[in-house]
Amino acid sequence: MTTVSIPAGWPATEEEARAVQDELRAEVVLDQPGPPPGTGYVTGVDVAYDDERDVVAAAAVVLDAAGLDVVAEATAVGRISFPYVPGLLAFREIPTVLAALDALPCPPGLVVCDGYGLAHPRRFGLASHLGVLTGLPTVGVAKNPFVFTYDDPEAARGSSSPLLAGDEEVGRALRTRAGVKPVFVSVGHRIGLDGACAHTLALTPRFRLPETTRRADRLCREALQEATIRQRPTSA
Repeated sequence: MTTVSIPAGWPATEEEARAVQDELRAEVVLDQPGPPPGTGYVTGVDVAYDDERDVVAAAAVVLDAAGLDVVAEATAVGRISFPYVPGLLAFREIPTVLAALDALPCPPGLVVCDGYGLAHPRRFGLASHLGVLTGLPTVGVAKNPFVFTYDDPEAARGSSSPLLAGDEEVGRALRTRAGVKPVFVSVGHRIGLDGACAHTLALTPRFRLPETTRRADRLCREALQEATIRQRPTSA
């Protein structure tokens, strides 16, 4: 497990964070197809918090895209680097997520985030932010539609409908299990929306959420528990 410090010069106010988003958003690449689904490596990242103890834990889990077997995993813990502000959650997560990715013994390939990419009020969610900083292709797969609207997709697995900000399509509501609530897929960086949805379906052979997210969620919660146990005072 890697221990992370808050980076020097990290935004401390909402205004500073939004200025960073404005600067980096121009670097998002939306005209690349991304890697073919079911090939190479695909990595899930996720975080867990203990706000009371000021601890955040991140996990990165690399899967072989063909069989969804775990290839490698890494965790990182640190202090929470930004207050909770909707639309600026990436600033709470990025330092530890980057540290977890850096600790992997192999290239991560495509990175799948438990959150948003283009489907973000400023069109620059965690998946886009992480993609620009790392240069990796990234996808956001979220559990809810945030502030956007959609028509319910047909009940069959693989059905989808546009996720809309007014008339702008910022992602898709994608049915990964027949008759089960959809997930919300958006492009992060260096991949198209069709490819992002195809990867999401390839990663959900049995459950609503991608295997990358499920495994990273479990691992970051274990890392957080371990970190908070170490912080607890021992009895005399």
